Amino acid sequence: MAPEVRTIVNLKPYRETLALPGLRSLLLVAVLARIPLTATGITMTLHVLDLGRGYAAAGLVGAAITVGAAIGGPVLGRLIDRRGLRPVLVLTGLVEAAYWSTAPSLPYPLLLPAAFVAGSLALPIFSVVRQSVAALVPEDRRRPAYALDSMSVELSFMVGPALAVALATAISARTTLYLVGAGIVAAGVAFWLLNPPTADAGEQPDAPRRRVSRREWMTPRLLAVLAVSLAATLVLGGTDVAVVAVLKESGEVGWTGAVLTMWAVASLVGGFAYGATSRPVPPLALMTALSLCTIPVGLGGSHWWLLCLAMIPAGALCAPTIAATADAVSRLAPAEVRGEAMGLHGSAVTVGIAVGAPLAGAVIDARAPWWGFAVTGAIGVVVALAVLPIELRRRRPVPVAAEPEPEPAVTR
Repeated sequence: MAPEVRTIVNLKPYRETLALPGLRSLLLVAVLARIPLTATGITMTLHVLDLGRGYAAAGLVGAAITVGAAIGGPVLGRLIDRRGLRPVLVLTGLVEAAYWSTAPSLPYPLLLPAAFVAGSLALPIFSVVRQSVAALVPEDRRRPAYALDSMSVELSFMVGPALAVALATAISARTTLYLVGAGIVAAGVAFWLLNPPTADAGEQPDAPRRRVSRREWMTPRLLAVLAVSLAATLVLGGTDVAVVAVLKESGEVGWTGAVLTMWAVASLVGGFAYGATSRPVPPLALMTALSLCTIPVGLGGSHWWLLCLAMIPAGALCAPTIAATADAVSRLAPAEVRGEAMGLHGSAVTVGIAVGAPLAGAVIDARAPWWGFAVTGAIGVVVALAVLPIELRRRRPVPVAAEPEPEPAVTR
């Protein structure tokens, strides 16, 4: 029995990965730094509602931040590639400090453009961590490292929004905005002090970097991985909204926290199992499985505990899918442009979530709550079918040229 247990739960990849210099401190700082970042959405929503505006107005502020982040992410990544991490942290930290110290006092018409600017120059913590993982970890050990990173993201999302709601309820949404802003600025300071590497270990940080044209690295394979990333988070964003809608229809909306917690725990377990596997699983396969498992989830909406059980298979694929896409981008992008590539990955993830939530909401309004799961899952399957030819082309073996037959000997 013991050998079987050791085979099923193989901790060796994690022990070896965490033993690498700098990785443990990076992941620890990352999970703490992401907590205020994950609290921004719900805190801003509560603040806009306190201003006398509705959910649509709050959604516009969130959309402004999202669009700004999607545009600014690759630009900040390119700056990191060329100038290093610390100058970018100083720039974004100052912008974050200015925004969060004034946002609670801004009237709504000024809050919208301010949110866009703040999103464009937001602290690039998510992409920086993934870029630093690629710099610290050899290519053959990145799978467990990115699995740990995805699990740390789940932990941050489990703590951040819940803490924000508790603070807003106990104090006020306006004061919580100040606290969230202080936490974000503190996260920037922590990363400035930590200064994790963004270049490979063998590369001299002060040496001039080779200029790599986008044609060289913006390949169909990389674009396919970005499409898979966007589709995966579109499914996740739609699932968030559909869970609330299904539970509200069945009169069990009070169990939303329990269902989402089960979803997050399943993701943690799945991420742990993915990082311990000996063979890599392609991001396309993981995203396809995630989408297929999401389509029927709404059928368990008659009771909250059935919905919990129905969400386990899809939940177990959340962290592995995001980890696999980040790992793939780190391998496909040259080290000289990895910051920009990780910025594009972050933009794809952000856009997917931003599109998935309102899309599921529109489908739910037009049809029924369980359609939110079905439609977003089906879109993930369609994206998978669209990028499948690129994956098959990559896997197609290169034909070996036949050796020329020897010429017959000439006899006289």
